[in-house]
Amino acid sequence: MYLIGLTGGIGSGKSTIARRLAERGAVHIDADQLAREAVEPGTPALEAITASFGDGVLTDDGRLDRAALGAIVFSDPAALATLNGIVHPAVRRLTKDRISHAANANPDAIVVYDVPLLAEANLPHSYDLIVVAQARAETRTERLISLRGMTREEAERRIAAQASDEERLALADVVIDTDGALDETLAQVDDLWASLSAKSREGRGASDVSGGA
Repeated sequence: MYLIGLTGGIGSGKSTIARRLAERGAVHIDADQLAREAVEPGTPALEAITASFGDGVLTDDGRLDRAALGAIVFSDPAALATLNGIVHPAVRRLTKDRISHAANANPDAIVVYDVPLLAEANLPHSYDLIVVAQARAETRTERLISLRGMTREEAERRIAAQASDEERLALADVVIDTDGALDETLAQVDDLWASLSAKSREGRGASDVSGGA
């Protein structure tokens, strides 16, 4: 198995990169999806969130009201730290299970772990490669306004609550520049996939040779 950690700030185009890699044949594990699973009704994480932030962060049917919770934590670093301390351990457990399942299903799989908070969460995985989606803060702000309906103030607050560009880039083995047109981003991803596929073939070939010796 070849494990890629894919990260990038909100609005950086990380999801576009993940989708393209999945189209090319990678196994895609989405940390945001795991985070949603971790706080389903009845989970210990949701109970801990309710204990910390009150019943006002729940919908009428007992699910997490993400908008209500976001309004609290994205303007309060201490509250955000409390939330991360609840959610991150639960996500780590789910992540470990999904990566193990992918490796067992196909030992030669290229697995993309799509994780926005890789720099913040200090997730305990040994990645073969870390890929960072990078775009200017203004580009990301405009995307959040136009694509997600955020106000400029909300978009800027969400960006500021995450790790800095410098912190993410310090982790990077590969940087995908997403400031340009979509076709330019996809071309970079395709080049990366071609390189990964070539390495995978070389690795299998070496295994075949050693196995027959």
